[in-house]
Amino acid sequence: MSKATVAIDAFQGKATLRRALGLWAAVAIVIGTVIGGGIFLVPSSMIRNLGSVTTLFVVWVVAGLLSLFGALTYAELSAAMPEAGGEYVYLRSAYGPFWGFLYAWTQFWVAKSGSIATLAAEFYIYFTAFVPALAKPILVTSLPIGPGGSMLEIHYGQLVAIGLIIVLGAINYLGVRSSGNLQVVVTIFKMVLIAAVIAIGIFFGHGDGAHFNQHVPAVGGVAGFFAAMVSALWAYDGWNNVSMVASEIKDPQRNLPRSLIYGTLAVIATYLLINVAYFYVLSPSQVAISQRLAADMMTSIYGLKAGGAVTIAVLISVFAALNGSILTGARVPFAAARDGLFFPSFAKVHPHYRTPGNSVIWLCLWSSVVVLSGWFDDLYNFVIFGSWILYLMTGVSVFVLRRKQPDLVRPYRVLGYPYVPVLFVAVAAMLLISTLQTRPRESLMGLVLMGLGIPFFFYWKNRAGKVPINAPTIDR
Repeated sequence: MSKATVAIDAFQGKATLRRALGLWAAVAIVIGTVIGGGIFLVPSSMIRNLGSVTTLFVVWVVAGLLSLFGALTYAELSAAMPEAGGEYVYLRSAYGPFWGFLYAWTQFWVAKSGSIATLAAEFYIYFTAFVPALAKPILVTSLPIGPGGSMLEIHYGQLVAIGLIIVLGAINYLGVRSSGNLQVVVTIFKMVLIAAVIAIGIFFGHGDGAHFNQHVPAVGGVAGFFAAMVSALWAYDGWNNVSMVASEIKDPQRNLPRSLIYGTLAVIATYLLINVAYFYVLSPSQVAISQRLAADMMTSIYGLKAGGAVTIAVLISVFAALNGSILTGARVPFAAARDGLFFPSFAKVHPHYRTPGNSVIWLCLWSSVVVLSGWFDDLYNFVIFGSWILYLMTGVSVFVLRRKQPDLVRPYRVLGYPYVPVLFVAVAAMLLISTLQTRPRESLMGLVLMGLGIPFFFYWKNRAGKVPINAPTIDR
């Protein structure tokens, strides 16, 4: 929040957020929210699109560098404006309150809630390896409101997913330090397990280096390359989440850029190494048909029990990503509400725990509804196009703010300016074009979902009277 807001809150005796997250908690948020279940799934679809293992590694490197360029771009913005809300703050400052609101609206109702619901669903789906009964339906309704107009089904596993969301929501409600410490511990545990999987695959897998020169039938061409790139960038997605919790990070002018850069580099190295292990142990044709890649790799080395052990690693990975998503996601509607552009109750900070408690509760409740609906994958697909428009605008905001606010203190200036942010914006534009071509229906529906918020913006804007749109000055 801005210095003016802090001063008003202090005068009125209102509770404010507390800077309680150190550098390693911030790094853990980056790593923990990026490395979820994607790396255990997308190499299979990537090789089916590319056919060549060599090209697959090229895509991983390019996607990693582009994600790093995005992190470098966000590092300048986050260090200059270390407020709760991330992109909400940058879009509001560069283009005015409407674009910030549109981001917050999309994040709460679709993007972040859909992401939380998807992660929770992934958790219970992997957990069915140990408890198959979770896949059984409790109730099959006669209402055609399920995914794709199907009959709505409620499974036992969905209740587990909702329970997990509620537990993590409670931890985040009780204090940012406790949720940050949990993120550090779980992320360390996750990285140790992933490192073990990599080491076993490379050094004890008795694989075949010839796999790296083999090919499989694939889509190929430009279409296959861009499809694989989208998959890789999806696996890298989430590095920007730490900026959403910027107002609770200690020494943010130093720690935010460091966490973005260190965390993204760690993810790139992890992804490249685990792919080396996959393709050393398994042939490209085996990877192409695998639905649980890491488990299949370990099963081929040590048998079924080893595959089960890897499933535990995946569960922990998804757990960390889910906690990080709740921790960061609740700050976006909170920030909008503080500016009078969202439900007023979302703006309240708990007087004892110093967290945006109402925002945490409502985000978890709505995400639970999305889990029950079964629409989480569809909603997430619907909003990809609209979200990337806002990400592109965020990248461009570096140039806008340098011109609009040249005197804004920038403790970190993006390395390689202007080429690095230009490349990030160019890739965002290519992804938008590719998404519009391959998913025109979902793209249009996503824009419609975002547009539903426009009447609310004008309602809240008129109710607030005057929306604070000036550039924030930060308590340093």
